[in-house]
Amino acid sequence: MKFISWNVNGLRAVCGKGFSEVFTTLDADFFCLQETKMQAGQLDLAFPGYQSYWNYADRKGYSGTAIYTRHTPIAPAVCGLPEDITASVPQGDWLSMLTEGRIITLEYPHFFLVTVYTPNSQDGLKRLDQRMIWDDAFRLYLQRLDQQKPVLVCGDMNVAHEEIDIKNPKTNHHNAGFTDEERTKFTTLLQAGFIDTFRHFYPDTPNIYSWWSYRFHAREKNTGWRIDYWLCSQRLLPQLVSAKIHTDILGSDHCPVEVEVQFER
Repeated sequence: MKFISWNVNGLRAVCGKGFSEVFTTLDADFFCLQETKMQAGQLDLAFPGYQSYWNYADRKGYSGTAIYTRHTPIAPAVCGLPEDITASVPQGDWLSMLTEGRIITLEYPHFFLVTVYTPNSQDGLKRLDQRMIWDDAFRLYLQRLDQQKPVLVCGDMNVAHEEIDIKNPKTNHHNAGFTDEERTKFTTLLQAGFIDTFRHFYPDTPNIYSWWSYRFHAREKNTGWRIDYWLCSQRLLPQLVSAKIHTDILGSDHCPVEVEVQFER
């Protein structure tokens, strides 16, 4: 099975930049989207052989996630986090992030599929404290799923984990997405039983990124960050076939990321 994840930074916008052609060419079993920036009924975008699942933000033109899949899940789609998970961490302003359409979970016979658009800590790290609680709650959720069956989780996780994952680590240290706090939380997530699939196949490969600022010709200069991921439960490691970052695909300030997994039929 081929899995694709792409932060499209506005699905309606990217539809005018060849999205349907990219979708067809990549020919994935699962195509996960983040930052759709849509409300229900704003776009009729269907593909033969696929069904779709959506989580819209309450705020118009903001955030949002979606999954197109060729495979019918065995249970209703779950949007957001369970109440007992959110109640198990400190309460506060971070709960408003759950109204922003950031998580979809689908269940299949052999795995859970989760797509996430992790909140940005914002300029001046205004939301860093809330982001830390979000990271804890999301990790607890993934661990719960992982106790039942393996998990594949993808999305824009808004953190470059190691210095190899960012073009200018020294000048970006302490900026949103490359703080010690965010990177430590990501390490904790991996230590909880998950694999960064791209780094599994390419542990030492530099200068491969998934996001570039629209400013200063960053993409032309490849001044980027790797903040889009496919993670999987450690016990799926023997079934991983490949991982790719499609740096040549345009249309968004992010590019699609891919993993291929062999499941028993």
